[in-house]
Amino acid sequence: MSIDRLDHVSIRTADLDATRLFYTDVLGFEVGPRPEFPFPGVWLYNNGSAVVHVIGIDRDDPSGLLDYLGERGAEGLKGSGTVDHVAFTGRDLPALRTRFQAAGIPFRERVVPNMKLGQLFVEDPNGVVIELNFPGEA
Repeated sequence: MSIDRLDHVSIRTADLDATRLFYTDVLGFEVGPRPEFPFPGVWLYNNGSAVVHVIGIDRDDPSGLLDYLGERGAEGLKGSGTVDHVAFTGRDLPALRTRFQAAGIPFRERVVPNMKLGQLFVEDPNGVVIELNFPGEA
């Protein structure tokens, strides 16, 4: 057995629209095909791969989600939990920095010591920490 790569990240949210807009308008992912699950959601694609699966919570009727994925308390809907962050590799750090500033989105900028690697850290509307790595841009 071998594991090749991370396939996707799933995020549960009570605010599907804000989460979708963050990943599309701010990070530049695209909405793409998603199976007809018995709960709301959206799959977000980057370079043809569905990398973020957003799971919407229908507070009026959570039965489809509960039946399919199981129970999860409301406290699990905020932040990264035991996972510290999700990381993506990107290009053109200055352009993304400008996009965050124009949208009024707070971020942290870092340079990895002893590496030519620039980083931006931002939180999605659910408090999930997103690390964006820019090789050669420090």
